[in-house]
This record gives sequence, C-alpha cells and structure tokens, in this order.
Amino acid sequence: MKKELDLIKDCGQKILAISDTMEILNGKWKMSIIACLCYQPMRYSELLKEVKGISGKVLSRELKDLEMNELIERIVLNTAPVAVEYRITDYGTSLKQLTNTIADWGFIHRKRIISAMKTR
Repeated sequence: MKKELDLIKDCGQKILAISDTMEILNGKWKMSIIACLCYQPMRYSELLKEVKGISGKVLSRELKDLEMNELIERIVLNTAPVAVEYRITDYGTSLKQLTNTIADWGFIHRKRIISAMKTR
C-alpha cells in the first residue's frame, strides 16, 4: 500500500513539474525560437525569417516571455545603427536536449503518418 501511495505521489509531482514546464513553454513558437537560438545568436529579423509563420507581434511577445523566464537574453550591440540580437542563456541551453528529443520524435511521427497515408 505504501509503495502504491509513493507511486501516486511521484506521478502527481511529475504532473506538476510537467504543468510548470508547459506553462513556460506554452504556445506554438517558443520551442522553435529556443531551438534556433541553441545553435547561434540571432537578430530579430533573422528569427522572423527562420521561424516560418510567426508574426512580428507574436515574435516580440514570445521573446519577452522567454527573456523574463531567463531562457534567452537580449543583447544590444555596439553598432551604428544600434542592433539587437538574442542569445540562449546557460539556463536556456538546458532545454537543448529537450528540443532535440522533440524534433527526433517529430521526424519519426511525420514519417509514420506519411507512410500510413500512402498505404490507405
């Protein structure tokens, strides 16, 4: 009985942790932005081109949210005219494995669904 209660408690804690994570990474775009910035710093216009389908207004909001959660940082470059780039933080880099895992699953899932559609 105690073991069963421990499993339920562990499950509840895991669900809470997942809920917290999903709250921070919610929406269609945040993981894509993080995935881009895991490989190189990018300027706003570069992100706008790379993250297909995102609007400028949504990108601005998502960048602010990610910055507020300390996953990315906004760097004002000492250039004329002034330019801004976004970089993943050390803390944000901890999500690189997660983005790779999600991408790997997505590749497999897409291939599976396309294959299933061809056999119908």
